[in-house]
Amino acid sequence: MSFYVTTPIYYVNAAPHLGHAYTTIAADAMARHHRQRGEDVFFLTGTDEHGEPVADAAHALGLEPQELADKNAERFKALLPQIGASNDFFIRTTDPQHMAKVQEVLTRVRDNGYVYEGTYEGSYCPKCADFKADNEIDEGNRCPIHHIELTREQEDNYFFRLSAFQEPLERLYAEREDFVAPRTRYNEALSFLRSGLRDVPLTRHKLTWGVRVPWDPEHVFYVWFDALLNYYSALSYARPGEDLSTEFWPASCHVIAKDILRFHAIYWPALLMAAELQLPQRIFVHGYLLMDGEKMSKSLGNVLDPFAVIDRFGSDALRFYLLRDVPFGQDGSVSTEAFEQRYSSELANELGNLASRTLAMIVRYRDGALTQADPDPIIVADFDGLSTRVSELIAKAELTLALDEIWQRVRRLNRYVEEQAPWQLAKVQARAGDLDRVLGTLAEGLRVVGVLLWPYLPASSEKLLAALGASDLSLAGARIGAGGIERVSTIESLFPKSA
Repeated sequence: MSFYVTTPIYYVNAAPHLGHAYTTIAADAMARHHRQRGEDVFFLTGTDEHGEPVADAAHALGLEPQELADKNAERFKALLPQIGASNDFFIRTTDPQHMAKVQEVLTRVRDNGYVYEGTYEGSYCPKCADFKADNEIDEGNRCPIHHIELTREQEDNYFFRLSAFQEPLERLYAEREDFVAPRTRYNEALSFLRSGLRDVPLTRHKLTWGVRVPWDPEHVFYVWFDALLNYYSALSYARPGEDLSTEFWPASCHVIAKDILRFHAIYWPALLMAAELQLPQRIFVHGYLLMDGEKMSKSLGNVLDPFAVIDRFGSDALRFYLLRDVPFGQDGSVSTEAFEQRYSSELANELGNLASRTLAMIVRYRDGALTQADPDPIIVADFDGLSTRVSELIAKAELTLALDEIWQRVRRLNRYVEEQAPWQLAKVQARAGDLDRVLGTLAEGLRVVGVLLWPYLPASSEKLLAALGASDLSLAGARIGAGGIERVSTIESLFPKSA
């Protein structure tokens, strides 16, 4: 069984911000969970380095586009270990292997009869690198995303015969209602499809910063087609000397933000059909992180620096907050105040305190050793089916709902401590067996929670499981009583309140 998950590739016209971290963290949580299921996983992220936005940003800084791409690609790479990302490859669209694969695939599209010459005229946003349809233009002839006035462009291009895929795409959407999720985004893509598809530019004649068109070197490929093909091209060279396409293509899940829905939900499957390649299994579309009611965007300047957030709270706290506070798939407001609230009330007080006092009581009352007493049936029942439920939700990219299922058990264990009062049981020799059962149940509950939280809180979960003497991260063992914990050690606070 294999699982292939991707993030969008990120423009290198500026440094990474919290929105990039958000998408990458979500894809990473999915990748980690599927590894726990024993599947072969490939997790791809990277940078989109061609096109007008990159060229314009470079020239504004007095740099060549490749210089800016090299500089900012390193900043995106640097973000990955800081947020705990476990990606298997980082692709850059200036990689020679990628560019060669783009030329190969798009030549095949042309040979299959889906490319022709023509002249395009339309309203264009240079920051989106996208021509806007009339129904996508805000009042004042402005881009609805960047709020800048659109320019009127006329250019000789090669066109992609998108209109030829009207009926095939309608069949796709009828037969696979889970192709795009959540349902609101499926409906949005279907609405665009039903409005009627028009042919779109495949190449740009006025630009030079891009992948050269092999049959007409005066053109470069339109950046979106170059970028979309990264999901396919990466598999051909991610591991030197191997082609991973047979194992991992088609992609299991493309994780994207809603502003690039049309390209992924309409253009991308049409392009793959034209190239006679299999379609991805699913596209999951998350919402925006909002500040002051606006999408977080480099060009708008309303960004939170993920590096600064990590310095203050740690990477696990960032991961937790983004997937807990903002329902995955919806828009959500973020703020430093909300970070601090979640950190203090849930990570420090609920999980951190539960771990610290459970381990401390086992060390204090039993010198760190646990007898193999049967776990409390009440907690066994409360945890019954949890790993299956979490797995079902994550398989549907319902990351926030899955996290809530786990967190309900964190709170249940905290209530169990108060209900059973082990500090009182320890005073009564005749209740030694009850104390063993309670301490063993708490240790097992913590172990299961630690395993299930690993996709969300990898560093903290590993620290907790090490203290429990339970290193197995597999989903198969995520049930009360499967751990066989023998000896534990105390742990420093997982989430210090001084942070």
